[in-house]
Amino acid sequence: IDRMDVGQTITQMYSEACQKYGSNPVFTALGCTLTFDELDLLSGNFAAYLQENTSLKPGDRVALQLPNLLQYPVAALGVLKAGLVLVNTNPLYTERELLHQLHDSGARAIVVLENFAHTVANILPETDIKYLFVAQVGDLHPPLRRLILNFAVKYLKRAVHSYHIPHPIAFRTALKEGEKCQFCPVEVDPQALALLQYTGGTTGVAKGAMLSHANLVANMRQSCEHLPDVYREQQETIAAPLPLYHIYAFTMHLMCAAYTGNHSILIPNPRDTGSIVKIFRDFNITCFIGLNTLYNSLMHDRSFRRLDFSGLRNCSAGGMALTSDTAKRWKELTGCTILEGYGLTEASPVVSSNQNGYVVAGSIGKPVPNTEVKVADDDGSDMPVGESGELWVRGPQVMMGYWQRSDETAKVITEDGWLKTGDIAQIDKEGFIRIVDRKKDMILVSGFKVFPNEVEEVVSMHPGVVECAAIGVPDDESGEAVKLFVVRSDKALTEQELRSFCRERLTGYKIPKHVTFLEELPKSNVGKILRRELR
Repeated sequence: IDRMDVGQTITQMYSEACQKYGSNPVFTALGCTLTFDELDLLSGNFAAYLQENTSLKPGDRVALQLPNLLQYPVAALGVLKAGLVLVNTNPLYTERELLHQLHDSGARAIVVLENFAHTVANILPETDIKYLFVAQVGDLHPPLRRLILNFAVKYLKRAVHSYHIPHPIAFRTALKEGEKCQFCPVEVDPQALALLQYTGGTTGVAKGAMLSHANLVANMRQSCEHLPDVYREQQETIAAPLPLYHIYAFTMHLMCAAYTGNHSILIPNPRDTGSIVKIFRDFNITCFIGLNTLYNSLMHDRSFRRLDFSGLRNCSAGGMALTSDTAKRWKELTGCTILEGYGLTEASPVVSSNQNGYVVAGSIGKPVPNTEVKVADDDGSDMPVGESGELWVRGPQVMMGYWQRSDETAKVITEDGWLKTGDIAQIDKEGFIRIVDRKKDMILVSGFKVFPNEVEEVVSMHPGVVECAAIGVPDDESGEAVKLFVVRSDKALTEQELRSFCRERLTGYKIPKHVTFLEELPKSNVGKILRRELR
């Protein structure tokens, strides 16, 4: 196939965008706006600080643990400018989850919002972290506003827990010190690693998908070419409620929107419907990027339903299946058709999407440019048009492999470059793809992957549990929810006690919503628990 020219790094893309769109706004959060020029300057200051005041060398990994605040794009771009590798981490991770990711990536530095610093502090001695940058919510705001914001977060909302970290570096201090440093541009190969994006595996251990500069730049160009009326140059104001540490939002906002000179309004907490309503009132939002659960919850909010949607032109959905009911009601409320797409972390992430004027309900659209798709049987043989099989993908956006896991890479990427997605699909004669089932046991809760083995491993640690199994069940709010089947040795063990146990060890979306106690679990003749029978 005609491969795209991807001889460009993310930093080169940003350099061009900043020269082209200089004084245009690029990101806004909590009422403060950065222009392209300001983002270029601040990220350059952070990069210069990293070069002159740390022993970090190109290729070293730096973790970010930040919600949707202006600090995220400044830190992310600064890390990449210094030739370092970005490691996205979820701020809501428990100590156990974060420790695995920091261990596995070998991260030597981390930028964390002070609201979450206590989690990092508790595991710091067990990691390779040498430099810890602590950001405050108001860092990039004018002095008075900064003072008010930081005071409110710390003392009114009590969102900052006490923590002890030896020699923390204030993120603001690093930016100020960086002004005095000389930034030296780093020569980076477009094929070099840019991002370690962690994703679950059937073993329950999160693996780092290695995404190169070329992977991410290619997927950005593919998406913009496929959806030209979503990313019209310098014309869009895009609401950004999905976390930038999630690859879907990273590509849509940090890559596509910036590349086309557009303005993303960052929403730190997507569950705060009031903040989304306020953004629609304050800005002429032309584009909204969400997922099924978010669309659903917004439509249940009275204030949201009363908004003026006349400026809204495009809505995209990914991360989880879009239900026909949600799509229908959203169209009735806003007049806007949701364009459902499909992707996965291993593909940077976009594989396909519906397009305006070419929407086939229930499908995930057609592949983005320069992307091959096919369905294959268990032996890897191509299936006829319209038949079901595993969806395979090939293109310049397919990852380099899993970080330090060549055996796992070999399971999902063939020698000739096909990525096995683990999803069962059909492709019709028009080229539209429909996902019909999942090959893996993965559970998708509000667009986040939950792997049963991880939940089972944690639950099995409870002394009152003999064995357990987790499956996904349909859920009106989150698409799917975790349901747990437990054989207990202690009959006094309650559902509530098990949930509390999980809450200390798992992120919120992984906690079982339903618990059923059984005398025994169904098993195969070799003793393997049969999840399909539990389903």
